[in-house]
Amino acid sequence: MKPLVSIIVPCYNEEATIHLLLEAIYQQTYPLQCIEVIIADGLSSDGTRQVIRSFQDEYADIAVQIVDNPKRNIPSGLNQAIEAASGTIIVRLDGHSSPACDYVERCVKALEEERGDNVGGIWRIRAGGDGILADAIALAASHPLAAGDARYRIGGKAQQVDTVPFGAFRREVINRIGKFDESLLTNEDYEFNVRLRQSGGKVWFDPAIQSVYYARPDLASLARQYWRYGYWKIHMLRRHPGSLRWRQALPPLFVMVLLGLAFLSLWGMIPRLLLVAQLSLYLTVLIIAGIQIAWEKRRLGLVWSLPLAIATMQLSWGSAFLWGLARSLVGHFFSPKARHATD
Repeated sequence: MKPLVSIIVPCYNEEATIHLLLEAIYQQTYPLQCIEVIIADGLSSDGTRQVIRSFQDEYADIAVQIVDNPKRNIPSGLNQAIEAASGTIIVRLDGHSSPACDYVERCVKALEEERGDNVGGIWRIRAGGDGILADAIALAASHPLAAGDARYRIGGKAQQVDTVPFGAFRREVINRIGKFDESLLTNEDYEFNVRLRQSGGKVWFDPAIQSVYYARPDLASLARQYWRYGYWKIHMLRRHPGSLRWRQALPPLFVMVLLGLAFLSLWGMIPRLLLVAQLSLYLTVLIIAGIQIAWEKRRLGLVWSLPLAIATMQLSWGSAFLWGLARSLVGHFFSPKARHATD
């Protein structure tokens, strides 16, 4: 008998995509009688629950359960789902995702072969809306200029990595390192994997484990998403300062230099020239990337839309990181402990 797999899914107002996820789970090559789906819903105000209930009525041969997530954040939802789960193997998915038909089977196989303690694969990122900007956002999310060396976005051979987004792990991992940190409203997967690696565990990336991830549909929602990523990264680094990677440090460094030169340019010509040079080089690199992708996809509109999407990701992430750092430093300086230390 194959091990029972609990697929845990945090969601909130996912009416547009939750049915795609459920249908993809139903098409899994892993036996349906060995799968249960636990959806932690943040009390959705749209038709998410109706879609789930319609699926339950139509496909009674797979166990689908809804649990409430009144805190309405992802780590809380994951923990609520874990509490309700019965499986010996946990597979974490997302309401914006659609796993390949062999996703669960490959995850279980990698765990049984002891490739890693948390295993995951690559995102095949798709547009979350219509139009050239939505397509550019999806392409930018897997471009090295925006994703750095994150294997789950850009691909690569099977290897040990620092994190995977939709991990599969045995329940005993939770018993060893604890559940997801509910004080982090984003970066919960990364922080979980940091603790796993610190405990001696391995995070394994296998490009054969694939899922479709639906990117944000417009620049406003993309900016909000990456602002959250950058802001909450600081809170995660306060717990694990040694976990910062170069791909995460570059956007805030770029924004910091940009702001510094803009400030100094009020009083000198040299900072102005350096600011113009930095912006010119940055725009040139982005435009070259846009031209390259536009040529590959035979879509002229990507020449301007891809650079716009990448810049939105980088500047939102970097600015939020610096804002979070500033607030953290101010909070630390004016905390009771800090004031007491200077008395």
